[in-house]
Amino acid sequence: MDKKKIKEFFADKKNRRFAGLSALTFLGLIGALALQAVWLYNTYSLIKNNVFTECNKILEVSLNKETSIIAKQLPEGTRIIGGANTDTIPQATYLYEGISQLGYQLSLHRIDSIAGRLLAQKDIDCKYSIKIVNTKDTETSIKIFPKAFITIYSAIIPIKTDLSQGIQLVLYNPLASILNRMNILLVSTLIILSFIISCIIYQIRIIARMNKIFQIREDFTYAMIHDMKTPLSSIFTALYFLHSGRLDNKPKTKEKYYTIAENEVDHLLTLTNKVLTLSKLESHKLEMNREDIPLEPMVENLTVKFTAKAQKPVRFTAELKTPAVYADKEYLEEILSNLIDNAIKYSKPEGVDIRIRSELNEKYTVVKVHDNGLGISEADQRTIFNKYERAAAGRKKNKNRPSGFGLGLNFVQQVMHAHEGKVFVTSIEGEFTEFALLFPR
Repeated sequence: MDKKKIKEFFADKKNRRFAGLSALTFLGLIGALALQAVWLYNTYSLIKNNVFTECNKILEVSLNKETSIIAKQLPEGTRIIGGANTDTIPQATYLYEGISQLGYQLSLHRIDSIAGRLLAQKDIDCKYSIKIVNTKDTETSIKIFPKAFITIYSAIIPIKTDLSQGIQLVLYNPLASILNRMNILLVSTLIILSFIISCIIYQIRIIARMNKIFQIREDFTYAMIHDMKTPLSSIFTALYFLHSGRLDNKPKTKEKYYTIAENEVDHLLTLTNKVLTLSKLESHKLEMNREDIPLEPMVENLTVKFTAKAQKPVRFTAELKTPAVYADKEYLEEILSNLIDNAIKYSKPEGVDIRIRSELNEKYTVVKVHDNGLGISEADQRTIFNKYERAAAGRKKNKNRPSGFGLGLNFVQQVMHAHEGKVFVTSIEGEFTEFALLFPR
């Protein structure tokens, strides 16, 4: 599988996954908003119907009170003949018509005043009017208002038995009164919507973080496959020539191929062990076997090792004011190797000066590794210890960029945490980089 196919495979897998998550999040948001909208609309309709019912009752009570006022003005002994109560003609209609036939008219002003007081008692605060409605589509009203956005018409109460005339209560723009009755629901809806929006934002952040993690994993897997391919190819080639017997009469060349295979196997084993060690460190399953470790022999060994294997001039100096450090010998050597290896990788072609120092302060034994290489930008210094993270010099897309997976400095940090210590970086891009390892005394 070539590089292009590997990248296409991971990209397609990532796109499918996050497209599905994004679609699910969007549908969830639309669904939640739709449910809220339906809930609010149904509640609004219910309250509006309640207001309509109250208007009918208020108009009926107002007419009854107006009838009682007129009845007190009638001569004693006056009788009004009623009729049968039907679905279309209420019993009170006969009374209204009888009063009219006696020469007494219902007062719209009094009915309006009574209705106003009853509306106030029901907390219905809006403009209203009392109308006499005729079957010929003519209306009589003591109030005239412009066309309203929302209008509630009560049922028409007939005041004539032939249903040619009736009285109606009209509310203009009662929205404020309706919303006032919905205030608890509106507050709860706002709280729910705020919660939903917060959850959506949190979900988006999770998706973005997952996307970043997936991208890091993709880059790491791609880099590992790509960079492991070279040593595996070298091992395969070396074994092929050794197995073929062509080098049996060339001992020096044969030894050279053995050395190549051993070095490449060591490279792969070191990488594998580093990944496994990081996993154990992150799960707190790795214990440090700490003891007083002399620094001078270790620094000398590292100096010889890296001077021999480096492909550019490397100049070491050591200033060990503190001869020993309380640490795990194996991991101390490993983290120093990581820092020296990085100093050589990220340096100029003409070579690098590396200075290793040790000193004591009140709480810690401090070991510093200083180089005059490419340096690290301030932005990269904030993330350089993150897993799979590499500084700008290591991210450059060119064939001469240093190989690696961004595990080295995270490994250093994890080991220092396991020692209950700290690691700091000081750097000026283009001038120097210094890592300080603080081991508890």
